[in-house]
Amino acid sequence: MTNLQVPAAQVHERQGLLEDRVKALSPARIQGMRRGIEKESLRAQPAGGLALTPHPAALGSALTHPSITTDFSESQIELVTGVHASVEAALEELTQIHQFTYQAMKAVGNEMLWVSSMPCGLPTDETIPVARFGQSNVGRAKSVYRLGLSHRYGRRMQTISGIHYNWSLPDVSNEEYFGLIRNFRRQAFLLLYLFGASPAVCSTFVHGRDHELQKLGDYTMHMPHGTSLRMGRLGYQSDAQASLAVSYNSLEGYGESLADALTRAYPPYEKVGIRNPGGDYNQLATTLLQIENEFYGTIRPKRVIFQGERPLHALRERGVEYIEVRLMDLDPFIPVGITAQTMRFLDVFLMHCLLSDSQQDSPEEIASLARNQHRTAARGREPGLMLERGGQHISLVEWGTQIVEECAPIAAALDAVHGGNHHRDALAAASLGLADPTTLPSARVLAAIETEFDNSFVNFVRAQSAKTSATLQELPFSLELQTKFNKLTLASVLAQEKIEKADTMPFEVYREQYVSPDRLGMGKRHAVTT
Repeated sequence: MTNLQVPAAQVHERQGLLEDRVKALSPARIQGMRRGIEKESLRAQPAGGLALTPHPAALGSALTHPSITTDFSESQIELVTGVHASVEAALEELTQIHQFTYQAMKAVGNEMLWVSSMPCGLPTDETIPVARFGQSNVGRAKSVYRLGLSHRYGRRMQTISGIHYNWSLPDVSNEEYFGLIRNFRRQAFLLLYLFGASPAVCSTFVHGRDHELQKLGDYTMHMPHGTSLRMGRLGYQSDAQASLAVSYNSLEGYGESLADALTRAYPPYEKVGIRNPGGDYNQLATTLLQIENEFYGTIRPKRVIFQGERPLHALRERGVEYIEVRLMDLDPFIPVGITAQTMRFLDVFLMHCLLSDSQQDSPEEIASLARNQHRTAARGREPGLMLERGGQHISLVEWGTQIVEECAPIAAALDAVHGGNHHRDALAAASLGLADPTTLPSARVLAAIETEFDNSFVNFVRAQSAKTSATLQELPFSLELQTKFNKLTLASVLAQEKIEKADTMPFEVYREQYVSPDRLGMGKRHAVTT
């Protein structure tokens, strides 16, 4: 590969094209932008170990609560906002959900939410509790799916937490959304660089595993220039999925490649089997992917599904409704894990991905993007780090600077509609991060661990978690909000009971119908009733 020098004329031409496309956007369409947040966090004990207690009853049913559920583990809470027209409204709801969650946790002990994406001190793999969702077919299926993940990848990997950013704009076609996704995947390194906040980890996470981490303290491992170990080789990776070269050139092609992974037998998983000799379930299926959510990616096309419908079927039938950004780390310095400025940068960045030309991807490019992701995750702040683009090399800082500069007219347009200079300020912060990596969250995390916490990752995150808990519990929480969340808790419990009472189908029949290949295709919608 050679170093890539992009002619200035080409850069100006691209910027001019973007400016024209931004001008063509009506204020009403910009105002139609929507976003929502899903945030995962482990429940941790005061000393920094994983809490092994059940999901707090005061938080309601993890199966049916609209705002508070669990992810892989019973110890891993997931907080979900609704869809919002403004960054401020989304953050306000996320803060309120946090406040109620902390109240419920305080009532049953001194647990706290772990504010880092990389987990707290972990027990042996088999001791990490898998999430439970009750005795209904849909609830059992959720737990069996997670048991399948534990057999396939191990439970430690599943305790990694992050923030998912759901985003949409009115009148975007399937073709345009997939163009956005392709550009996002090409430029995702910039988000890992700017917002990665997981350069270190407790040594219990990598016990018995091969890794390239360096020792920082007695129980801390790190990468000196790392940004997001969560998105690197120690994170959501698998040899099985490495064989997938899913194309994002069209909804049809994406659907076909995902359907193949959902129906293709995979010998190592066939050895695990659907059930163990005692009759208990090991996994939902022996295919390369059990269900769609098992496919790891930095971004996903999404669609709200009908009850019992497969997500892929919904996409194929009704098209892309929004996209889900999946690579954001929790920011341990921020009480709810993400700032308004970061969200505004994401809005501008996603608009840039949508409005820029987006050539088709190829197996060669897909492989190079994976290499860029791993380089940035492990070495993103390394001076002079080079990435791959178009078969040539370009420095991360140079490429990132080009992207930020091209975003300027988009930020100006959003500020013109919403007032103020917030989006331009978000770009200015990104430019500062590219010029001075010591300002980045990953650098700040390492600096704090080294200078304030005697090289201890656990001690740093434990202190930040305790500080976050105190900060959120000191905020005003009105009786009206308390009543609202109490009602949601009760309603969720009653909803789960209703689902369980209505179940008449044997679980094995339900499982076989749910994973049936004919429920992934086009045509008449198939659904399993519960």
